[in-house]
Order: sequence, then C-alpha cells, then structure tokens
Amino acid sequence: MAAFLPKKNTMHFHYLIIFLASFGLCFLLCAAEFPYFKQSVKADGSLSFLVIGDWGRKGFYNQTDVANQMGEIGEKLKIDFVISTGDNFYEDGLTGVNDPAFHDSFTNIYKAPSLQKTWYNDIVEFFFVDTTPFVDDYFTNPKESTYDWKGVLPREKYLNDLLKDLDLALRRSSAKWKMVIGHHTIKSAGHHGSITELADQLVPILEEHSVDFYINGHDHCLERIGSIDSKLEFLTSGGGSKAWRGDLKGWNPVELKFYYDGQGFISVELNQKEAEFVYYDVFGHVLHKFSVSKDSGVAKQ
Repeated sequence: MAAFLPKKNTMHFHYLIIFLASFGLCFLLCAAEFPYFKQSVKADGSLSFLVIGDWGRKGFYNQTDVANQMGEIGEKLKIDFVISTGDNFYEDGLTGVNDPAFHDSFTNIYKAPSLQKTWYNDIVEFFFVDTTPFVDDYFTNPKESTYDWKGVLPREKYLNDLLKDLDLALRRSSAKWKMVIGHHTIKSAGHHGSITELADQLVPILEEHSVDFYINGHDHCLERIGSIDSKLEFLTSGGGSKAWRGDLKGWNPVELKFYYDGQGFISVELNQKEAEFVYYDVFGHVLHKFSVSKDSGVAKQ
C-alpha cells in the first residue's frame, strides 16, 4: 500500500484535483508547478476506485467494519486505487513519519489485499491545494484549534495565486472527465453545511471549465447534490468512521438526490463514455447508485 507521508502539521484539510484522461488517469496535484502522476487504465480502457473520507480513528466508530467492506468491494471491482477526501488522522494529524497512529489508523485497518494500492490522499500538505485558508472562521474564530499558516500568509495573495493556477490547469486540460476532490463541503445538507467562501470562489471556475464532479469529505455522511443551472454535482464521502450526527438541513429536493447520515464509502467505475457511482453503507449494502453518460450528460439512477 503506497501513501504520501505527512510533515508535522495541524492543517490537514486539503483537496486534490484529478483529471480522468482518455488514455490513463492523470492526477493533477495543486502545487507550485502542478506535477502529474499517471495511472494506467485496465485492458478494456476502464478505471475503478473507491472514495473514503474522515476515517482515522484507530479502528473505532466502525472504521474497521467500513474498511472490511471496502476490501470486499475493492476485490469485486478490481480497483486501481483509493482516494481519501481528508481528515485522515484525528484529532490533529500526525506528529511525524514515525507516529504509531499511521499504523493504528491506516496500515493496520485497510489491510485487505484489494486495498494494497496507491492511496491518493491529502496528508502531504505541499502536494495539494489546502482548502483551509478559504474558510474565514479558521482565522476569525479558531476556537480551540491551532493552525499552522506557514506558507499561506499573506492569505489574499495565496488564494489569488491558487485560484489562478487552478483556472490555468483546468483551461489546459483536454481530459474526458474532470473531477475536483477536496475535503471541505461546497454544497451539503449535513452538519457543517455549505461553505460559502468555497462556493463563491471555486464554483465559477469549476463551471466555466465543465468540471463534472466535486467530491469532498468534512461532513460525516454520504450525499449527492446536483445543480439547477449546470451539470456539476457535489458528492460527499465522509463516512469513514464517526458519523450519525442526526442533523439534516433543509435543501431543495430538486438538487438533493441522496443523503445518508451514517458510515460508508463510494465506488466509481468509468470509461470514456460513462461513469457509475455506488454508495455503500457499513454492511456493504448499496444505498444509492447512479451513472452519467459523457455523450448525453444525463444521470441515470
């Protein structure tokens, strides 16, 4: 199992941009020079992967049970990799590369043979665009949390540069599918709800460049929210361990396609023409599934 090891930090909310290219999977990691990582497709030209978030609790809160189901589904789908949507090690990340929590919450939990793949996740701060600096509350009302803003201040310049780099990368992409994967919610009916700073600054760029999906964690649930004015959909996979908050915000039923306040994960299978998403609970039961045709852009339940 391959993974990116973290530096010591408490800012572990990031997002990763991936482009599903026609010939291989092209991971675009938002750093100074946007390095690329290539992932080969299967012989039939398809890819499959799992998406899991908010999981690192040393096996507690059903983390182990979710991991076991991921192993079974991963074997069935012959997954190529796993994507984590963040909050990988509670409460404050890792203290270094020798922190035993890495084994307690990761290698000793996700040990099924099918999961011994590369995990593209957000525990290496300098690889990914950090969504934390977008959130005003972390600056004005940090409460008991401590944030390491090294490399981020002055904040306005950091965010301006980040958005310019993102816009340029998306503009240059000729990928068949475009997915932006992050930690924080842009649209959510869950506990944390929508983060307006991200909605105001990121969504116009995503829509301008025809991004298909924004996938996040942060809210400890599974959900799918569409857009009335564009094809962009917002998918939450934050049910890796602690969940069941019990609060659901009102949402336009035209947009809210699915919501589940519990543990689980998402599988994705795609090729050049179609992408299928399946939501599973902690027992491996299918909760929701849909597919999108690249030719028509129409989602099918």
